[in-house]
Amino acid sequence: MFHFHKLSINVTYLTSLKLLRRTFISSSSRMVKSNYSLFCSQAGDRVPSVDLYEDNPTNKVNAADLFKGKKGILFAVPGAFTPGCSKTHLPGYVTKAEELKGKGIQEIVCVSVNDPFVMSAWGKEHGANGKVHVHNARLYPSAAFAKALDLQVDLPPLGGVRSKRYSMVVEDGVIKTLNVEPDGTGLSCSLADKIPV
Repeated sequence: MFHFHKLSINVTYLTSLKLLRRTFISSSSRMVKSNYSLFCSQAGDRVPSVDLYEDNPTNKVNAADLFKGKKGILFAVPGAFTPGCSKTHLPGYVTKAEELKGKGIQEIVCVSVNDPFVMSAWGKEHGANGKVHVHNARLYPSAAFAKALDLQVDLPPLGGVRSKRYSMVVEDGVIKTLNVEPDGTGLSCSLADKIPV
C-alpha cells in the first residue's frame, strides 16, 4: 500500500490523480473503490450511492438519498456492541440528538459493518429509535460503503474489514466536514460533542 504522507510528490501530479479519481468514480454510481485507492473521501465529495439496510435486509435505503435536500450527520463505528462504540460513540449522538437537531441537523445516521439485525438490536439497546438511524454499511462482510469512501480498516479481531471511526456533516448529499480518527478506531474528533455543525 502507498503511504503518500511519507513521500514528496508534485502537487500538480496529485491534483491530476484526484481529478482522474473523480472522473472514474462518477462514470458509474455503482463503482466501489478498491482497498488501494490513492485518496479517501474528503470535504466537497458526494456521499456515495451505496445501499444501506435498517432493521432487516429488505429495508434498504441508498446512502446518497438519505441527505437529498437535507443537512445531516453520518458517523461510522468499527462494530456494534464493541466497548467504545457502545459506551461512548453511539450514546453521545443519542444524548445530543435534540441539541443537534436544534442546530439545523435533520438526519443523524450511524453506519457499521454488521448485519442489520445486529444493528437494529444495538440501536434499540441504546435508545436510538427516533433519534439516530442505525444502518449497516452493506451486508456484512462486504463493507461496500466504507470501501466507497476509502475509509475501511482491516481489524482481524473483529472479523476482518470494518469501517474506520469517523463523522461527517453532509448538506444535500455533499460532505462538508469529515473527521476521521487518526488511528481509525480512537474516540476523539468523531464524537458528538466535537462535530462542527
